[in-house]
Amino acid sequence: MIVVTGATGNVGRPLMQALIDAGEEVTGISRHPAEVPSGARHMRADLAEPSSLTAALNKAKALFLLLSGDLHASGATPIDIIDRAAASGVRRVVLLSSQGVATRPLAPTRVALRAVEDALRESGMDWALVRPGGFASNALAWAESVRTQGVVAAPFGDVGVPVVDPADIAEVAAACLLDDQHSGRAYALTGPEIITPRQQAVTIADALGAPVRFHELTRDEAKAGMTRFVPAELADDTLDILASPNPAELQISPDVYRVLGRAPGPFADWLDRHLAAFR
Repeated sequence: MIVVTGATGNVGRPLMQALIDAGEEVTGISRHPAEVPSGARHMRADLAEPSSLTAALNKAKALFLLLSGDLHASGATPIDIIDRAAASGVRRVVLLSSQGVATRPLAPTRVALRAVEDALRESGMDWALVRPGGFASNALAWAESVRTQGVVAAPFGDVGVPVVDPADIAEVAAACLLDDQHSGRAYALTGPEIITPRQQAVTIADALGAPVRFHELTRDEAKAGMTRFVPAELADDTLDILASPNPAELQISPDVYRVLGRAPGPFADWLDRHLAAFR
């Protein structure tokens, strides 16, 4: 049995499907009731309460661990999840970490995530780290405004990063869960090209065959929107990258190719699969 946290998300759902396709038994975990791919089972648990994972981890051989935004907040104890997995006999954990752990090691939320990585390394279990940069799926935050107003609103419109398709993250995570050769490795995951928010808006307009206007938000406006869903520290750390990515954050990583033997997909490919959300 392989347990997948974040089962309803942009990474968790395709990851479960990849594991099912590989013939694995899969349990998807989420805080609320949810539908999971055919062939998987679903269990409710709250990562903020590691004891709630006990039943799901029983007889599990591997765990994909995705920490939600609230587990980056002060006082959260995600390391307890690592301890719970080890105590339950889990043999391998793949952690969805962040590129920022390596590129901005002193940022507050990255320090906290590094502590989780370190706990995993010291746990006695096999481990692998998946460290993506920005997600192509973050564009879904614009879907409603595109549908209703024909507008993409974002900060730092002409500053780009190589956003990565969550489907590629999921496929790399599946490989790490299934193949011993990835044990003890950390993979930085990016897309194949740097793309700015303004260029993403153009790509959306081209795909829709309709005009889409770009509206540049101030940093304060962007933070106000982000903090509806994530802690302020995480919003600030993310906005620091979006405002002024450093050379490491602009680099196109070869790790998707190293793991999967193919190039990562561009933003346009992700958009093709999710265009209905913007119509």
